[in-house]
Amino acid sequence: MASLENDLSAQEKEELNGSLPLPAAFINFLDENGLDPSIYSLADTIPRYIRVKPGCESEFADIEHELRCKLEKVVWLPSFFAIPPHVQIAGSKAYRLGKIYGMDAASGAAVLALNVLPGDHVLDLCAAPGAKLCMLSDILGSSGSLTAVDVARHRLAACRTMLQKYSLGDRCRLFVADGTSFSILPAVSCLETESCTMDGKDSTNKFLEWTSKRSWKDRKKQKKASKTTALHHTQPTAEPELIFYGRHSGVVGLCRSDLFNPICDNEPSTSGYDKVLVDAECTHDGSIKHIQKFEFWGWKTFQRRVLDAERTDNLLHLQLQLLCNGFKLLKVGGSLVYSTCSLTFAQNEDVVEQFLLKTPSAELQQVDAANNWPCRCGRIPKTLRFDPTTSQTSGLFIAKISKLGT
Repeated sequence: MASLENDLSAQEKEELNGSLPLPAAFINFLDENGLDPSIYSLADTIPRYIRVKPGCESEFADIEHELRCKLEKVVWLPSFFAIPPHVQIAGSKAYRLGKIYGMDAASGAAVLALNVLPGDHVLDLCAAPGAKLCMLSDILGSSGSLTAVDVARHRLAACRTMLQKYSLGDRCRLFVADGTSFSILPAVSCLETESCTMDGKDSTNKFLEWTSKRSWKDRKKQKKASKTTALHHTQPTAEPELIFYGRHSGVVGLCRSDLFNPICDNEPSTSGYDKVLVDAECTHDGSIKHIQKFEFWGWKTFQRRVLDAERTDNLLHLQLQLLCNGFKLLKVGGSLVYSTCSLTFAQNEDVVEQFLLKTPSAELQQVDAANNWPCRCGRIPKTLRFDPTTSQTSGLFIAKISKLGT
């Protein structure tokens, strides 16, 4: 299959830099990583993808009429449709009523690769901005549980809004926490322990049904924390903050001390999550439409957020830590999907290779559904890569890993 690597002459680079709204520093970044800058000229040819909430299929005609375009079914991805890239959905009635939401098809593939089954307990370790979380919840339906974690409170609050908008939060619980050290097992594991069923526990310490109303004390505590915390790089407290839980998420009736009870080293082997998604923070260089936004945000902001050398070094370390901790929380026989929307080898294959070298109980797994996907194999066998030229999607890397028994 075609590679994204491309040796450009100095003249070609100069011409390309003049024809695309990309700063020289980014052109150099792409060149250093063997990536072809011309993919960013494809932004206007890549369709916009939407996911139609299951149960709304009978309303296709109304949705098409409102959006003034044809919904082209994505044959390899259930419930996904392609629409022209210029069509905006945010102002539509279907969007406001929670019938459709925007989500790149490659991101949908990452969720589908997990092969979530009824009754599974699923962990989304880097949940924001929430589209994958909604899809996971949709697939789970009325069984199992879904735990979402993100380090940024305001971004996780946006996830909460999405779950409520689409009526998908019944079996979900959301934690503001550092994904590299998060250690809370599925609620069902806590509920099955003797400590949770003991008589004589003070009922005031048990979780009641969730409400958006917070006490004055909680509001004051959060206001104080917000003043001392950067918006994007939130440093959470040692104990995760539970900001939402559905009625059937396993939290209602649970004692606080049991929910936040530290786990034993070998406990996840039998009581961990069945499926874990680690859609790790990255440079987002494969998200073509995301890169386009910096035309308005300013390329200096891009330089600071994406290309700063110290930040990229920290990212690589963070990605490996997230992968390691997600795998730690996975039960034996379970599956983990590691993904990023970067096209670089450093943030994808290199991270996976480092992880496999230090984790003998980890094994790369074939994504069976990918036989019909418009993607190509990564540098490591069994890994997958989506990109604009091959897939007509944004760039995405997927590696599926299973946990073997010791």
